[in-house]
Amino acid sequence: MNTIESQNVTDYPNSNTIFMVWKLNESPQLKDIFQELCALVLNLNNSVFNRFPDSRASCVMGIGAEAWRKLELPTPPPKELINFEEIKGIKHTAVSTPGDLHFHLRADNKSLIFDMAVEISKLLSSVAESILEIHGFKYWDARSILGFVDGTENPHGDDRDYFAKIGDEDLQYKGGSYLFVQKYLHNMDAWKGLSTEDQEKVIGRSKENDIEMSDDVKPSNSHIALANIEGENGEELKIVRDNMPFGNPSTNEFGTYFIAYSSTFSTTKKMLTQMFIGDPPGNYDRILDFSTAVTGTLFFVPTRNMLDEFSG
Repeated sequence: MNTIESQNVTDYPNSNTIFMVWKLNESPQLKDIFQELCALVLNLNNSVFNRFPDSRASCVMGIGAEAWRKLELPTPPPKELINFEEIKGIKHTAVSTPGDLHFHLRADNKSLIFDMAVEISKLLSSVAESILEIHGFKYWDARSILGFVDGTENPHGDDRDYFAKIGDEDLQYKGGSYLFVQKYLHNMDAWKGLSTEDQEKVIGRSKENDIEMSDDVKPSNSHIALANIEGENGEELKIVRDNMPFGNPSTNEFGTYFIAYSSTFSTTKKMLTQMFIGDPPGNYDRILDFSTAVTGTLFFVPTRNMLDEFSG
């Protein structure tokens, strides 16, 4: 039996990232181009590893539910690959937006991912439309634009594989991963209008040294209280976040690209439900008063073995 090789979904955030979302058209060349694309993704990863083994560079491709059908990929599809349905709370909504292909390009050296993006775009331009491109960057010591450390609750070691990759529950797609993404825009004027103490109550952590508040102090509507979730039996459920900040100071656009890899989308959905609807309902995540989700799309990340099969 061939060893299952996953795409690079469990690496840690790098200094530079490009996120791209593409929408496929009805071109008669679509399937042929997709075959070439799968081969290209494998080639880009192999090439950059051979040329710059210490660059921590990689390209991860995800495929949406509509694209899975349009490209006539294997059936049945991954068990939880669906079109994301919006989650509407009393005040805030986790919107659903289209997307057929998602690319997560990362490297310490931006030149590497820039060249990757050029090659992918050159191949796709005749059969797809680019609907989102975001250039993320590492901000200080892994902080979001809001000034707090992001990703502290991420799993480490073997837990990253356990929480990010599908196991025996869906053998046909073992080693794959569910990828959910949201582009958040921050109201920095309103955020900066808060005192540091009030900002810390919104997040549930200290701003300077990233220490989580004790349960008797932490507000029940803080981000930490609602974004950390448990299973039915009290077990801790996690996702592998690879969030990156982005910003355009001249246009006052500042945001976070939320990106979550998980072995099951139900974990991510439960987190989103707690954040947007609240626990109990109405007690929504206070960070949403300052951060608006303007996209929301679910993808499936096939293994490298599957990309090789798809490439023909």
